[in-house]
Amino acid sequence: MNAKKFTFDTEFREQGDLLSNAARARQKKSYSNDEIDALSTRARAEGIKAGQVRAMEAIAAGTLDVVSALRAVLDNAHNDIEIVRAEAAQVAIAAAKKLARAALAALPQAEVEAALREAMHQAIGEPRILLRASPAIAEAISTRLSEIAHDEGYDGRVQISADAALKGTDCRIEWRGGGAERNEGAIETALSELITRRFERAE
Repeated sequence: MNAKKFTFDTEFREQGDLLSNAARARQKKSYSNDEIDALSTRARAEGIKAGQVRAMEAIAAGTLDVVSALRAVLDNAHNDIEIVRAEAAQVAIAAAKKLARAALAALPQAEVEAALREAMHQAIGEPRILLRASPAIAEAISTRLSEIAHDEGYDGRVQISADAALKGTDCRIEWRGGGAERNEGAIETALSELITRRFERAE
């Protein structure tokens, strides 16, 4: 008699004999058209979902790149604006210097007189004020000293001295308790330093 190998494909149970899982795995599985369509639909949906996830990841990465680029552009734009402001300020101060020099050359006496009036307020109560100015200014303003003192309410004595070392609207005003000075070169230097400090970051 031929012996037949027992493969344990059958599970013997009270409810009835069943094929084992191993036996089912060895059997050739065939799918119906509906099952194939369902599997295809599921695979397509999973593929679309995976593609959408990759697309969203790419969009997020692109957005971060755009944000970084915009920040760089804004930083550069801010620096460019500061540079333009600095250049504009330099041009403006150069033009102002030329205009101021022309105005002061036309009416130098007015600036010295304004400085004298301011000094009279500081030296109120002092018995004497001495104004040192260029010979041309000293000559022009000497006849108005009493009028200026009266206008400013200064009761002391005002003297004027011509100083050939002083040019243009430069002058020095002295009194017992202090003094004041107007120096056009110092004013221009102070303005230039102020502009430089304001825009030094743009350089």
